[in-house]
Amino acid sequence: MSDVMAEHEAHAEQLERRVYVGLREDNLDPRHVVALACELLDRSHCTDAVLEVVERSPAEVSPAEMTALARRILDDTGFEPGFDLAPERLEVLRTALRIVARDLHTRGIDGAPEIEVLEDWFPVGAGVRLADGERLDWGGPILPNMCDDPAMALTSLATMIQESLLERTWRVWPVCPRHDLCVHGSERGGAAVWWCAGDGGHLLAPVGELSRVLGRRRGG
Repeated sequence: MSDVMAEHEAHAEQLERRVYVGLREDNLDPRHVVALACELLDRSHCTDAVLEVVERSPAEVSPAEMTALARRILDDTGFEPGFDLAPERLEVLRTALRIVARDLHTRGIDGAPEIEVLEDWFPVGAGVRLADGERLDWGGPILPNMCDDPAMALTSLATMIQESLLERTWRVWPVCPRHDLCVHGSERGGAAVWWCAGDGGHLLAPVGELSRVLGRRRGG
């Protein structure tokens, strides 16, 4: 990507962020919407919403119409707010980690893990930092848009932790005691569970409740 293109990308992203914040805080500045539409038009991103904003005088567009057009433009560009703009997504992930952390005791891992925003990834996502300092992010971080649904966030986080521990130790966890098979995080009926494929598939335990089945172990 040339320096000019990179500059345009950065400018468009800055405008998208301003428009998003304006929508979120109910303080939308029409000038930011017009500027974003013009920037997108210059890049041949000619959606109906972009053309309508560019072709109409802002004074003729009611606040409600401008809000609707701004939302359509952000939808058209696929803009996704990160954890910094949508901190509630990060809170969903932290809540999910408190649940998954209860299962780590069955693997002999103690201490309170923390969510760590990974600024060195693109797009920026989140991983987990264990109490011993180990960072778990195998398979890529948890992205902000994965945290809109608590069950999805919990399932994704459990899977990432499981795969990261396997990569770190080459020890399978969790294991179904009945079938001696590795179980996997899965979303079933709107809930995050540990699912075993044995005998056609069955629930081992909800995520966060492994200790009821496997007990607590010592030593990582």
